[in-house]
Amino acid sequence: MCMCPRWCGRSNGRCAISRKTGRWCVMLTSIDDGPVLDRTRIAGAREENGPVVLTFLHSFEPGGVERIALRLVERWQAAGAAAPLFLGRRDGAMATQFDGRVMIERAPATWQPIRHYETMWMIVQLARRIRRDRPNLLFAAGNSYAVVAVAMKLVLGRLCPPVVLKISNDLVRPDMGWVGQTLYRLWLRVQGRHIDHFIAMTGPLADQIEREMAVPSGRIEIIANPSLDEAPSVPVTESGQGKKQGRSFCAVGRLTAQKNLPMMLRAFALGRKEGDSLTFYGDGPLRTRLMRQARRLGIADRVNFAGHLPDVRQALAGHDALLLSSHYEGMPSVVIEALEAGLHVIATDCCCSMPRLLEDGALGTVVPAGDEQAFARAVRAAPLGQRDPARARAVADRHRIDRVAPLYRRLFARLHSDPVGVGQGLLPVPAILSPRKMEAIS
Repeated sequence: MCMCPRWCGRSNGRCAISRKTGRWCVMLTSIDDGPVLDRTRIAGAREENGPVVLTFLHSFEPGGVERIALRLVERWQAAGAAAPLFLGRRDGAMATQFDGRVMIERAPATWQPIRHYETMWMIVQLARRIRRDRPNLLFAAGNSYAVVAVAMKLVLGRLCPPVVLKISNDLVRPDMGWVGQTLYRLWLRVQGRHIDHFIAMTGPLADQIEREMAVPSGRIEIIANPSLDEAPSVPVTESGQGKKQGRSFCAVGRLTAQKNLPMMLRAFALGRKEGDSLTFYGDGPLRTRLMRQARRLGIADRVNFAGHLPDVRQALAGHDALLLSSHYEGMPSVVIEALEAGLHVIATDCCCSMPRLLEDGALGTVVPAGDEQAFARAVRAAPLGQRDPARARAVADRHRIDRVAPLYRRLFARLHSDPVGVGQGLLPVPAILSPRKMEAIS
């Protein structure tokens, strides 16, 4: 019978892990009902399995930051770490992909349309969970979660555990106007004064954190982005193998303004050759607009909108080149996946790490962000697949999750074992809410 203090919800369930391991029950109920968290086991895991590291996400909505975070939490939990995940709401296209694979706790269900104010909802609900469960560390999975992380410091004060923020986007934003850039720099300095530790995916990004956030190098850890599984998920074929006519281009990601996809369509229309095609994998608010634009450009028959795929890596193998036209990124996982799959890459200089990732032009072409003519020339000159697939695989291998996930755990253990050294130089901030008010919301 089930050995957990609380029944796990399975009619014939046997817990895969008994209470002797100091871990919680890994048997999950349905995605709608949510899992049962055994908090006594979480408490017991503090000593045996390292610090309790709480990760939080808004939902299962598809996004690079969210997908990487879910895969990391899945790996940490499988390794026995106390790594609970808190979700603001239960919807999103990735729900079915991670159903039963990750131990998750969700905010209370509500009739309110919280997707329209998900950040405020997360701030309130996460503060309640932190006060109740007292995790040792809080992990913010990307730039978009920085506002929640800073809010936890302001709302909870000393009750907030040390916060580790992974920087998922470039900190230099030329796409903003002068006023926007000035305000954004101020916001970066606020983060630097309140967040304890930062994770950069590359050396150049670490330099940006140190410069733009005024953070000393001792509070920055460089850990590669864990974009890939242990073994290649798709076979890498020779360039052009099995191709009949024309080159097959693809673009992957949310159809949002950040990706600058209207420019990509115009550049593809200018640079394409006879028989070339372009497939978009992803969905978002710009889909209808992009479809209309393709018709106006006369390329609607050469452009396919395939929608969101739970795992796009299998689809990548059927293409010759990946297009990335973003205004800004961090370390795009899709570029690493494309290198693994043997694709040539055409990307804007949307992040400081892109030239190094593409080996200074050996594995792809980097053009200035927003330069439509340069992008079109790169499309016209694109080869049938990756010119140096072995070199591309070697670069991709640095980003396998079996190599990267343990590095996160070592960092968390080190920060937990040295609480005095964590966040030295941070701005001391008293809690906005008194303990009595915190009791009221919890």
